[in-house]
Amino acid sequence: MKTLISNATLVDGTGAGRRPADVLLDGPVIARIADAGSLSAGETGADRVIDATGMVLGPGFIDMHSHSDLQLLINKDHYAKLSQGVTTELLGQDGLSYAPVDDATLAGIREKIAGWNDNPSDFDWNWRTVGEYLDRLDTPEDGDGSGGRIATNAAYLVPQGTVRALVMGFDEGDPTPEQQQQMQDVVRAAMEEGAVGMSSGLTYTPGMYAKTEELAGLCRTVGGLGGFYAPHHRSYGKNALGAYAEMIELAKDTGCALHLSHATMNFAENKGRARELLDLIDEALEQGVDITLDTYPYLPGATTLSAILPSWASSGGTESTLARLADPATKARIREAVEIYGSDGCHGVAAEWDTLEISGVQNPSLAGYVGKTIKDIAAETGQEPFDVFAGILTEDRLGTGILQHVGHEENVQAIMKHRTHTGGSDGLLVGAKPHPRAWGTFPRYLGHYSRDLGLLSLEETVHHLSGRPAARLKLHNRGLVREGFAADVVLFDPETIRDEATFENPRQAASGIHYVFVNGTPAIDGGKPTGARSGRALRRHSDGLTRETGPTSEGKQ
Repeated sequence: MKTLISNATLVDGTGAGRRPADVLLDGPVIARIADAGSLSAGETGADRVIDATGMVLGPGFIDMHSHSDLQLLINKDHYAKLSQGVTTELLGQDGLSYAPVDDATLAGIREKIAGWNDNPSDFDWNWRTVGEYLDRLDTPEDGDGSGGRIATNAAYLVPQGTVRALVMGFDEGDPTPEQQQQMQDVVRAAMEEGAVGMSSGLTYTPGMYAKTEELAGLCRTVGGLGGFYAPHHRSYGKNALGAYAEMIELAKDTGCALHLSHATMNFAENKGRARELLDLIDEALEQGVDITLDTYPYLPGATTLSAILPSWASSGGTESTLARLADPATKARIREAVEIYGSDGCHGVAAEWDTLEISGVQNPSLAGYVGKTIKDIAAETGQEPFDVFAGILTEDRLGTGILQHVGHEENVQAIMKHRTHTGGSDGLLVGAKPHPRAWGTFPRYLGHYSRDLGLLSLEETVHHLSGRPAARLKLHNRGLVREGFAADVVLFDPETIRDEATFENPRQAASGIHYVFVNGTPAIDGGKPTGARSGRALRRHSDGLTRETGPTSEGKQ
């Protein structure tokens, strides 16, 4: 199938200025780029011509912080991401995902991140290794005529917390030398099977039990194989700068490239302090440390309610945590940590109950709490806020999702303008009322922040969302509109592109995105989803580059 896109405004993902152009897609590859009006259907043999007058043609966007690990396989049209122009996602985030595992580890992880991804009982969990998971993403279903299994391309980070659970269980404690070596061997195997790097969730158990020296051994393994480390570090609240500094020193000491996940400065004590973070990053860049970062263009964050607990209370997994909440003396200790001292799970900040809004529950009997804060529920029920918190955790078996309203607009704007910035939705796709960033991140950058506020030019914004993340991922043939590259492209109206998802109605598709092609197949056509699933698993190869296997892997670099 050949598609000729004529009279487009080409923004190629490099940051270079826009120009009028015709672009020919030949199957999964960008075959030709020429001056606008110079190509015709007759000359090129095109089966279809799209008149793109007034539209920007850019590379498909790359979501550098995605939680689609399970939903790519369950919610197969994946409209939340395709409707934003996303064609590639980076999975395995925050140190917790579903590979590599054994049976016991998988059971624990499934419960632990049910609030992120759901936990379907009727789903076929037929993988255990990273390689098997990537194979699952790539394998068409029997009788499925769409030609693939997943809607977008996907790369994977080996999750450090999952690796720790596989080797050491869900308890706190330091590894023995043998366990440290075993974790490094597991990470090496995952990288050799296609992972592009390693993530951590250092406010989530069990990953947060790792000390710096434990992480250093893993980072040396990752860096030695050409990968990068993507930490959700130890605090975005109290001593946030110290937590960032720990990660930067780790990268400096180990030589491992660093990608700072959802690089925000949250809570009251960090209001207006983004410049201090950026100065820290700039100093390290001048010293030769390889650093990039991602952000989402919203103020609230999203996580699980159980993340607010102190790490010691979560040791051992779900049943151990629920037992502690049921014991009056231990529950009193938890309350003291959460309400007075500030738990490490809540970034060292005492819980502010009016900032914690329920976004989704596993237990249907709790559905009436969705959209309400802990403080609201306490007022309605006549309970103390902590008792509401503990009660919901118990009744929902720690599976509750929340929005956490702790961000600052001046910090968001300052960080997104940095030269290392990329876009990452951090979007959770499940729950009755999820964060709108799952549906709105990329059009919000282009519409609100670029066009309306003028913080970045159109060309700069597209580069942040395509070419720059492609370079971090070492994508061999993606992230730019260039001859010989994979035909992952998006066509949008720069005057009307806008995020429509809101906190009240979060599952709303963006305006102004008319066409999205994934490997040359239209996934959004005339603004409507086609149901096509032409995405591929993108694996790190022995030459250090990240690509699929097949025709598009031969593109020019």
